[in-house]
Amino acid sequence: MRVSAILLIAVGLTVSTCAFAQGKAGHNRYKWKDAQGNLHYDDSLPDAALQFGYDVVNKNGMVVKHVDRARTPQEQEADKLAAAKLAEEKKVAEERTQHDQQMLAAYPTEQDLVRNQQAQIDSLDQEVHATQLSLDSQEKTLTDMLGRAADLERSGKAVPPALSKQIETQRGVVAKQKNYIATKLKERVDTLQRFTDQLAHYRDLHAKQTQQ
Repeated sequence: MRVSAILLIAVGLTVSTCAFAQGKAGHNRYKWKDAQGNLHYDDSLPDAALQFGYDVVNKNGMVVKHVDRARTPQEQEADKLAAAKLAEEKKVAEERTQHDQQMLAAYPTEQDLVRNQQAQIDSLDQEVHATQLSLDSQEKTLTDMLGRAADLERSGKAVPPALSKQIETQRGVVAKQKNYIATKLKERVDTLQRFTDQLAHYRDLHAKQTQQ
């Protein structure tokens, strides 16, 4: 009995091996369409099939595998750019999610966020106020210098080069501080808009967190 069982197993393995070999030997064919849309079949794989893409079909005509056409260098470059863009978008989304989580952790309530925003606005206002006080003083100094120069000219005397240089330098100081104030005022407007958007976003996040 044992010998018979071994013989049956051996026969079964032989049959399976033969069947596998027949499958590998190949009844598969290649099917593809050319540029005009004409359908072709072949036992070997021609270059045209690689160019347009093809199907592998078995002896029953069933598609067992599909292979896309070869990509052109331009298409490959476009694929790389698309993949890079997708990766960057994913990175930005992950960073945004992380930032949102940090914001919710840092400001448990809306009042906490509003207080922080107001503190930043107050800091900008203090900078503008301090610079404005300095500007008032610098403008007074410039006015005094210009007055001395005008007095000299009215008396028929030449304005000393040193005074002229001081006036030019002082004008630069005044202009610089005016530009600084203008920059800070614009920053204040932009910051207020950013805080408005941030608060609306915070409310959305907090509402979603509460619903979970």
